[in-house]
Amino acid sequence: MGTGMTTKDHPEPTVFIIFGGGGDLTWRKLVPALFSLHLEKSLPEQVAILAVDAAELTDAALRHRLHDGAKQFGRAQGWKAADWAAFAEDIHYCHGDFNNPKTYAALAKRLEEIDRDWGKRAEHIFYLATPPAFFGVIPDRLGEAGLARERERARIVIEKPIGRDLESARALNATLGGNFHETQIFRIDHYLGKETVRNILAFRFANPLFEPIWNRRYVDHVAITVAEEVGVEHRGSYYEHAGALRDMVQNHLLQLLCLVAMEPPVSFQPDEIRNRKVDVQHAIRPIRHEEVHETTVRGQYGAGWIRGQRVRAYREEVGVSHDSITPTFAAIKLFVDNWRWQGVPFYLRTGKRLGRHVSEISIRFRAVPHQAFPPEATFNWQPARLVICIQPDEGIVLKFQAKQPGPKIRLRPVDMRFSYQESFKAPSPDAYETLLWDVMARDTTLFMRVDQVEAAWSLLAPVLEVWAASSPNDFPNYASGSWGPETAEGLIARDGRTWTLPTLLHEPPIDEKM
Repeated sequence: MGTGMTTKDHPEPTVFIIFGGGGDLTWRKLVPALFSLHLEKSLPEQVAILAVDAAELTDAALRHRLHDGAKQFGRAQGWKAADWAAFAEDIHYCHGDFNNPKTYAALAKRLEEIDRDWGKRAEHIFYLATPPAFFGVIPDRLGEAGLARERERARIVIEKPIGRDLESARALNATLGGNFHETQIFRIDHYLGKETVRNILAFRFANPLFEPIWNRRYVDHVAITVAEEVGVEHRGSYYEHAGALRDMVQNHLLQLLCLVAMEPPVSFQPDEIRNRKVDVQHAIRPIRHEEVHETTVRGQYGAGWIRGQRVRAYREEVGVSHDSITPTFAAIKLFVDNWRWQGVPFYLRTGKRLGRHVSEISIRFRAVPHQAFPPEATFNWQPARLVICIQPDEGIVLKFQAKQPGPKIRLRPVDMRFSYQESFKAPSPDAYETLLWDVMARDTTLFMRVDQVEAAWSLLAPVLEVWAASSPNDFPNYASGSWGPETAEGLIARDGRTWTLPTLLHEPPIDEKM
């Protein structure tokens, strides 16, 4: 399948229309990322940012707020007031009700005026930085106003959640598809913009060392961890309707699994990469309703300690019911039924208020077929592992056995480490910088296609249904600062395996098991 839209190295004149432009996402992520691109001279020479929202704001008030966000959250350091002034003069506020067709008529008129002022037809990027309730409204209104019509000129970017189950995802995708062609739709998953995630493809397919052993003959299992120290913060009301499975597993973790498990692409064309990822999703063994309790674990954090600070339980958070049964932790065991991965378990876990902020993929290799060393030589033996560290450190660690110095043969585990920070002497770009550039360049590689979204919801539908039908009676079942409920240990221990502590690139290695 071709993209139907040409990928560009140098973006054309562009207008970013951010619905929810006065909100938190614009303040924390979008404008700081665009400002960093501006400082690196990666934005088009002619660019404008139109922030559309319902609050009463002036251009000056909006620019002042966004300046504060760029200072607090932007990657770029040491910039001057003149740098911001040059960028901010292209930021404008548009007051409007997202439901009202008049908002879109006024927007269309404003875009025509920009074209006349620039003497060129600008490209339009409509970014939905709004609550999910508006995801189905705004595309229809854009379509009615004729703003979605030109395939080469208009694009729409939508944040997760893409629905909250298979039925609602299909309905939302039908709304998007009814107004925009699939090549115009960019379903953003910010995890896929992280430099180490993108490096998985380079690591696997640009080097001859690991791909020959990247299969069931040599890999014992794969464990993917996305752990957060923070609680739900100010998102309690949203999280009550989402939970860990919808918020993290359906998108972030399954996308990481696909990058690890996919077959080599024929080319690096966007749809070729996405085709290979969809192949993995179709190969994941369906979860039967009667197997849900054996292959999944859910949890909710109670009070505890994080970095020496006492933190409250989930049920005490603002916007959360005092008897909430929303899971803040989820773990799941999956199998990919194909020739490469048959029989190799993939363990996925994610949670809030866990022991450390860390995301990593741990690939554990099988033991050697014959152990020739005497028992006393292998007292500290640990299986060989390859760890892809996504955050907070970015890099790759290979853990293997080496002989200790001395006359006797004694083996101990050692690490071979690659760190982005040490190798490239420069900070990695923020994920939103990468993804916003890709939207401007029309590169859909890192964005979810409609079939990817619906395949993920189809896989998790039985889990959601079983969890909804049988309320947990043990919540909260893990303390803040721990590594989740004990049942998560049981999920992997039943197979004779263990979760391992996170690998830290810039601290001494940790050998203990959790």
